Amino acid sequence: MIRILIADDQALVRGALAALLNLEDDFDVVASVGTGLEAVETIRRRSDIDVVLMDVEMPELNGLNACQEIIRLRPNTRVLMVTTFGRPGYVRRAFDAGALGFVVKDAPSEQLAQHVRAIMSGRRVLDPQLAVDTLTMGNNPLTEREIDVLREIEKGGSIDDIAREICLSPGTVRNHISAVLGKTGTRNRAEAALRARENGWL
Repeated sequence: MIRILIADDQALVRGALAALLNLEDDFDVVASVGTGLEAVETIRRRSDIDVVLMDVEMPELNGLNACQEIIRLRPNTRVLMVTTFGRPGYVRRAFDAGALGFVVKDAPSEQLAQHVRAIMSGRRVLDPQLAVDTLTMGNNPLTEREIDVLREIEKGGSIDDIAREICLSPGTVRNHISAVLGKTGTRNRAEAALRARENGWL
């Protein structure tokens, strides 16, 4: 029996996934949570969970960071990212975090069951179109500091606000923004943040 934890911030999605998976004779959905933090705490408490189905964008702790922490706590637990947000940058980050699979939520239910069995056997799974998009896009060109700046830009802060928040001088923040505009091919800060978000780099 494959014991499964579902982590998704939408209760209806959690319920639908659990109902579908429990139709399989070899599956048992043993827990269902709404945040990445709850997923980590569940794994911390329980050592009997084989597979985690994890959304990417969740409150408290996103699915990518939760995946990394789960693998740290329980290296033998398999994580399958199941998300609406099929962004190439998310795919690379998910595999870097230790996930064994990345699929979108509109995949047929029978495919989802096959994916769970595949990662349980140690194989990697990836939506074919996402695989093409990820290879075409290439690696995330942004540095960690540039990502920090973009996250502050998303909050609507001025250059001085950003500088104070991440402990840099305003001039250094401007330099990072200039570099980000060049790397993303955008004209202003807002466009750069949006492009980075759409690509899954943030």
